[in-house]
Amino acid sequence: FTQIAYLVDAYRGETKDSNYDLVTYSLFVSFYPQLIAGPILRHDELIPQLRSVKNFVFSERNFALGLTLFVLGLSKKMLIADNLSPWVAPVFNNAESVTFLEAWIGALSYTFQLYFDFSGYSDMAIGLGWMVNINLPINFNSPYKSDSIIEFWRRWHITLSAFLRDYLYIPLGGSRKGEFRRVSNLMLTMLLGGLWHGAGWTYVVWGGMHGLFLGINHIWRKLGISLPKFVGVTVTFLAVVASWVLFRAATFEDALEILQAMGGMKGILLPDTFQGVLGWIPIGGIFQGWQNLSYLPWVGAGNSMIVLGIIMLGVMKLPNTMQMIKQFSPKIGWGLGIATLATACLLSLNRVSEFLYFQF
Repeated sequence: FTQIAYLVDAYRGETKDSNYDLVTYSLFVSFYPQLIAGPILRHDELIPQLRSVKNFVFSERNFALGLTLFVLGLSKKMLIADNLSPWVAPVFNNAESVTFLEAWIGALSYTFQLYFDFSGYSDMAIGLGWMVNINLPINFNSPYKSDSIIEFWRRWHITLSAFLRDYLYIPLGGSRKGEFRRVSNLMLTMLLGGLWHGAGWTYVVWGGMHGLFLGINHIWRKLGISLPKFVGVTVTFLAVVASWVLFRAATFEDALEILQAMGGMKGILLPDTFQGVLGWIPIGGIFQGWQNLSYLPWVGAGNSMIVLGIIMLGVMKLPNTMQMIKQFSPKIGWGLGIATLATACLLSLNRVSEFLYFQF
């Protein structure tokens, strides 16, 4: 993406007056912090910084900030995303036989695993950049707090959204040729964005779903209809969770099986220990023994729901890492906190880590 953007900018004549040489260009496209997992860079964002003399002077503050953000990002990846990974695979590997509760736990676990994995990588990249006095663009900004799909794509993988907008959507005509063309261009852009992730129908349908969501969202806004923020956030989050099922499933059939289970179309089977709380539901036979739930996390249904509830509360209510870093000060509390997280990450190095981004 970085090099495609540069080629298009060069074709448009936007690099003509910049006097880039081979060494400068090579450093731009191979800058190590973002080389593997982004953020996606533009030449005018990075190359001027590489040429700035003041950026060659060591900054203790920048290094401390960068190291702090790096550890926060590493913790998101290793302590949250990697620990959710074993909760995801059993559900998606046995899509045809999962129950209502198992399907929801698997889908929500992947929803948070994906976020903490990708945003953790981005935080690490930005932190490494700060250590050498380079500012990389922010890539995630609490996307699950969004109250619309339009806002979600302004907060999720921001540099990819900007790339798709500037190099696909706008060249296709954007919104300049009427509402029908706007929706068509959004659909085509998102279909291509989905196809980039992999040559499979699940990725294409995932992209198409988001294209459809965006089109509906724009029409909804044009009609001037508004929803309470809580309702908007809830609807947006549920739509995103449903789309992640397609994104993660190995086949379209597996995705449909899990979505049907989540919708209660296969029956709502819950552990009998929940009967005291949910016994008022007028549906017979939904409570059975734990032995009928085969694909729950090893911590059990109740505990896993508590963990996911805590994660959701943190994602929705707490500041994100970029907001946290604005409160950074070189005090003993910060030092102990970051040292504790770094130690926990080091102790987690004895297990296999799933690298989600490498499959795309």
